[in-house]
Amino acid sequence: MPRAPDGPPRTTLLELFFDLVFVVSLALISEGLGRDTSWGGALHALVLLMATWWVWLVTTLVTDYYDPRRPPMQGLTIAVTLGSLLMAAAIPGAFGLHGAVFAGAYVAIHLGRGCYLIPLLRGQRHSRERAIRVFIWFAVSAVPWLAGGFAAGDWRPALWLVALAVDYAGAKLGYPVPRMGRPPIQRYAVIAEHLAERYQQFFIIALGDAVLITGIALSRTDFDLGEVAAFVLAFLITTLLWRIYVHRAGETLSPAIERSPQPERFVATAPVTQLVMVAGVVATAASFDFFITHPTQGTRTATVSIALGGPVLFLLGRARFEYEVFRRVSPNRIFGLVALPVAAPILLWFPPLATEATVAVVLAVIAVRDTVRSKGRPPEEPRPPG
Repeated sequence: MPRAPDGPPRTTLLELFFDLVFVVSLALISEGLGRDTSWGGALHALVLLMATWWVWLVTTLVTDYYDPRRPPMQGLTIAVTLGSLLMAAAIPGAFGLHGAVFAGAYVAIHLGRGCYLIPLLRGQRHSRERAIRVFIWFAVSAVPWLAGGFAAGDWRPALWLVALAVDYAGAKLGYPVPRMGRPPIQRYAVIAEHLAERYQQFFIIALGDAVLITGIALSRTDFDLGEVAAFVLAFLITTLLWRIYVHRAGETLSPAIERSPQPERFVATAPVTQLVMVAGVVATAASFDFFITHPTQGTRTATVSIALGGPVLFLLGRARFEYEVFRRVSPNRIFGLVALPVAAPILLWFPPLATEATVAVVLAVIAVRDTVRSKGRPPEEPRPPG
């Protein structure tokens, strides 16, 4: 059942079908953050995003290791798609009446996957042992997940943060289990082209969230000049985020994984890097609705924070991404990370449209400088850290 080393590395249509659920999930998270721009709202959005990302990521790693074209894996992927859609539907009420539904779906996806894989892998000792280890860690995190689903007030986000800490720590540590000891040191059989393509596709899903929010926001307006201008700026920002992501590092992720002296390093570090970039896009998209529907009406501190914080998060992740591929960080990323926070207190005195325009200008400067810097030069060879 594991992928053959010389098997087709491309993403299957069923995996792309699975991805459709996350367009809904990210859009609902952005919409919720746009409605509640308080620190509590930001925390809720972060918890929901981390849980959503973890479902997508673990499923992607499973289909990277096991052949997704085989009927058993197709059945598993369809079941996870259904559970993910239930999670997505519960997102608007995850910190209200539907907390148990969200947590229950999350737990069912991960424990159900283990219950399905463990007997299926009978006779494949190493793969089965790993599936058992992963199942045990998810069983441990299921306790705070379910407890949080039925808890009230501040207990719910607190318990869910504990559960997420267990889930992320388990992957970081390699899923050690008492009596079973630490897992044997093995090189992860990375299918570089598949893994790189999956990360790129999820980033496109995040951009799809921004496009969806932009279009829906404009449809609710009277198409006044300011509203249309905000709409155009939102589209420009989304396009610039795509351009900055794919420039050099985004285009060479697959060969970077292949050339890495430790391919499994990307399995350990890339998820957090990609999550930070996606979180930046989700936060940026959350600001679009306000900008398009209120382009000239009083700037709010929280909205400016989200509008600038989103691109800052993206650039932080993009800087780390660049280091993972080239073992360096471009000064262009540093420029953006400095310019946006410096502009924040000034923008509080201007209408919302000025904040959106500032983000567009800063990102445009970065994109143009990237293009000028690489113009006429041969493609840079990836040099991932050892």
